[in-house]
Amino acid sequence: MRVAVIGAGAAGLLFSLLIKRRFPTWEVEAFEQNPEGATYGFGVVFSDGALAFLERDEPELSSTIETAMERWSMQRLVHRGEPVDVDGNGFSAIGRLALQEILQSLCRRTGAMIHYGRAISSLDQLPRADLVVGADGSNSLVRNALAAQFEPSLKLLTNRFAWYGTAQPFDCLTLTFRESRHGAFVAHHYRHAPSMSTFVVECDEATWRRSGLDRMSDGESRAYCEAVFAPDLAGHALESNKSIWRQFPLVRNEHWLARRSPSGYAVLLGDALRTVHFSIGSGTRLAFEDAIALERAFAECGEDVPRALESFERERRPVVEKLLAAANASSYWYEKFPEKMKLEPWQLAYDYMTRSGRMTEERLRALAPKFMARVDAERGRN
Repeated sequence: MRVAVIGAGAAGLLFSLLIKRRFPTWEVEAFEQNPEGATYGFGVVFSDGALAFLERDEPELSSTIETAMERWSMQRLVHRGEPVDVDGNGFSAIGRLALQEILQSLCRRTGAMIHYGRAISSLDQLPRADLVVGADGSNSLVRNALAAQFEPSLKLLTNRFAWYGTAQPFDCLTLTFRESRHGAFVAHHYRHAPSMSTFVVECDEATWRRSGLDRMSDGESRAYCEAVFAPDLAGHALESNKSIWRQFPLVRNEHWLARRSPSGYAVLLGDALRTVHFSIGSGTRLAFEDAIALERAFAECGEDVPRALESFERERRPVVEKLLAAANASSYWYEKFPEKMKLEPWQLAYDYMTRSGRMTEERLRALAPKFMARVDAERGRN
């Protein structure tokens, strides 16, 4: 059995590790276009709930990752310069490169091969494979090459965002809302190492164009954002790593598997399969869960590839669809966030926490009693 994995991000590396460990005699090769040691973006964040599945399903990986993580027990929103803390919201974060290095090391111990600097522009460039796994991100070559079977759809959100880093070590996962003379901005920021943080800046398209960010160089963009968030950066600069302004792509696929040849099949994982807005911090979690679910399908079905892929989709799709609904609700909240700027800080925080429809007031009261005590006190004064 030969398996070719396109993409050596979280989904591709974890699946390569798991499937080679399960079936040591299978030939497993991963192909990554970027050189080893290169990664784009800065950190990834997990909720405590997101890490619980990893501790349960992959305890060795979980314990290894946890030693490299930054942790905190609350979330903070800052509006009009006023912080509002939401207790009961535990999160952890790790640098993307640190996570990749952990997965690479575990992969190589199993004998899975990882080929870096190998850009695949056509599936015909791959060696013969019984299974091709498309773990190659939202612009997936595998998905595009077999689009007639996967039937993908793509919708671009209107907001613009840029993914920066900074040496300012923030206390916890924070959303900071700031006004400039051109419009409203929000930053999603958290530390992913003792002296390094992720800092994602977002604004609506009208603000992006009024501010001239659509015409600025990278250096000019960073300088503009540093000025908007000067109170929060405390003199620290923003750092760029291919930090271009983008629109978030909402990717979905009608079908999760495709027949590539009479004897070969293809399947999608992670962002190649579907994207989830970064505001709920579940992209890497879903990539991990995809890899675990696909490996389990093969553990049940062995070399019966079509049966394993059908089992993977049947078991996994309902879970993904539920999370996608929450992620989409969150992304649409951000599309309208300039309208929320008129709210008081505590009102904005409450509106944000209940944005997906999954967090009822009763559930929030149980999860974050200190925050809800403040909400109750503010309501009593109004």
